[in-house]
Amino acid sequence: MPIKESKYIWFNGKFVPWNEAKIHVLTHSLHYGSGVFEGIRCYKTKYGPAIFRLKDHIKRLYASARVYFMNIPYKMEELINACKELVKVNELEECYIRPIVFRGYGEMGLNPLNAKVEVAIACWEWGPYLGKEGIEKGIKAKISSIRRIEPNILPPNVKCTGHYANSILAKVEAIISGFDEAIMLDHRGYVAEGPGENIFVVKDETIYTPPEHASILKGITRDTVITIAKELGYDVIETDITRDFLYLADEVFFTGTAAEITPIRQIDAYEYKAPGPITKKIQKKFYEIVRGEDEKYLDWLDFIYK
Repeated sequence: MPIKESKYIWFNGKFVPWNEAKIHVLTHSLHYGSGVFEGIRCYKTKYGPAIFRLKDHIKRLYASARVYFMNIPYKMEELINACKELVKVNELEECYIRPIVFRGYGEMGLNPLNAKVEVAIACWEWGPYLGKEGIEKGIKAKISSIRRIEPNILPPNVKCTGHYANSILAKVEAIISGFDEAIMLDHRGYVAEGPGENIFVVKDETIYTPPEHASILKGITRDTVITIAKELGYDVIETDITRDFLYLADEVFFTGTAAEITPIRQIDAYEYKAPGPITKKIQKKFYEIVRGEDEKYLDWLDFIYK
């Protein structure tokens, strides 16, 4: 999806004009994929723009950096404040926020420990990742021939730039096969997730989702949906899911910061009602929460001007 440019990017502690946020072609992470990042959304609310679960995202950024032996040269509170200030200086009401931590120029080779750690944060206006129509009417997904990375190859619960080469292969395979998105299986053959989304399955008014050991990223939107579903009175079971269980489901939907809550109307040759009634209820509550309309969850929002 094309990027709609904003005015400024936060780059190593300073706000710089969008087109001046540049790196060297020999930047270490460009060659070896050892950057870590987050995807965060800011929503328009009656109290002004608010970033959804910002602290949780930044905590996960630091956890990802730790796994890859990267010492972020800023305190967590500094990056939280930088995200909020960036939205403010760009005068945005709603946007997507992308913090990235990467090893910069000056070292080459597979030992990255002496490379300088750099940090940048960008934000821009960006609609639903799988499209507004996808949110409203559902998308078509294909079981991918590309398996999801597994823990003894790369840590799946880490948002590392290099990991997404795995996702790109699955995504492109789905697109050239006439689908909108892929569904990836883990190394055991059980359902894992989409290339950039977690997956939920509804069967007989119970909600199922793959567990952490199915090589998933423990998504923050996934956690939000589990909380919402339980509040609405549904049982949520984290369990291994087979391909045929997907085919026999009543409803299936993706979740993610970029994708938000996107219903799936077809998997391979099998069609579903999309959005189904339970998906609709969860979507409705989700948007009430992120837009500041549910007082119970205001602590999940960091307001830009409060």
